[in-house]
Amino acid sequence: MRPAKKKSRPPVRVRHDPPTLEEAVFAARGLTDDLEHQAEIAAQLMGADLDEAREAVRLAEVAAAQEARRTIVTPAARYGEAAPRGVIVERRPSRNFMTVPRPAVVRLTPR
Repeated sequence: MRPAKKKSRPPVRVRHDPPTLEEAVFAARGLTDDLEHQAEIAAQLMGADLDEAREAVRLAEVAAAQEARRTIVTPAARYGEAAPRGVIVERRPSRNFMTVPRPAVVRLTPR
């Protein structure tokens, strides 16, 4: 029996999609909480202008604040009912201005 011939195949094409500024901001948000540092990190990752990165960080912060207040709740369907409908619940921030900051480190004393 003869060995099978190898078929010639076309070269593999690799698609190169450079990251966007929004993706760089997402990565920077995972590294630090300081907005100025996030802008610097995103600008360095993309090689973009610092002012452009600051604007993208500001927009991402506004979008995250709006998303944090919104929760979608879907109640369970009852017998004989159609598909459950979604309910959007928005939490409003507290208007209490006398909040006390939590300590960053909790120290436990040994018994």
